[in-house]
Amino acid sequence: MNIFRILGDVSHLLAIIILLLKIVKSKSCAGISGKSQILFALVFTTRYLDLFTNFISVYNTVMKVRSCHLPSLPQVIFLICAYVTVYMIYVKFRKTFDSENDSFRLEFLLVPVTGLSFLENHSFTPLEILWTFSIYLESVAILPQLFMISKTGEAETITTHYLFFLGLYRALYIANWVWRYHTENFYDQIAVVSGVVQTIFYCDFFYLYVTKGR
Repeated sequence: MNIFRILGDVSHLLAIIILLLKIVKSKSCAGISGKSQILFALVFTTRYLDLFTNFISVYNTVMKVRSCHLPSLPQVIFLICAYVTVYMIYVKFRKTFDSENDSFRLEFLLVPVTGLSFLENHSFTPLEILWTFSIYLESVAILPQLFMISKTGEAETITTHYLFFLGLYRALYIANWVWRYHTENFYDQIAVVSGVVQTIFYCDFFYLYVTKGR
């Protein structure tokens, strides 16, 4: 049993739960980047399209793990949570959304990620290109949130906890890939490199998180 993968998935789920609870309890989306959440929704949508093309049973759809690439907790949970979060930000609590400071240009991420997905992938098929797109996009999806924090110069404690567990999830998945390489001789260059890039983006945040005792 790969403890790094399990802890990584738990950290990912905790991050999502923390964010949703923050929005529901405070009835506010203040400090949260809607653009980052849109990107994460796009990540899960493009990564899990095979749920619909390779339907076997309801159980398999809910509990399915894509063993050849990135294992995950139930995929449907991530999809639902992603779209619920976007709904809360742009519909239910839209009056509390700080659109002025959530100003990162998404095309600066989507255009190069799309191009790279066509150039560097495991196989040139629609589902594989979309899966590759989701991996590349996940590595940069948090940038609008980090940009928003740097622009405002502040972040609520609950938001920093969300970012901490999200970053921890990526760091643990690097350990997961190292473990799988040594135990299974399995190595996915696209997933590993993208995970390293994403973790690097969190390094400065991790330092501030620890030193400030958030």
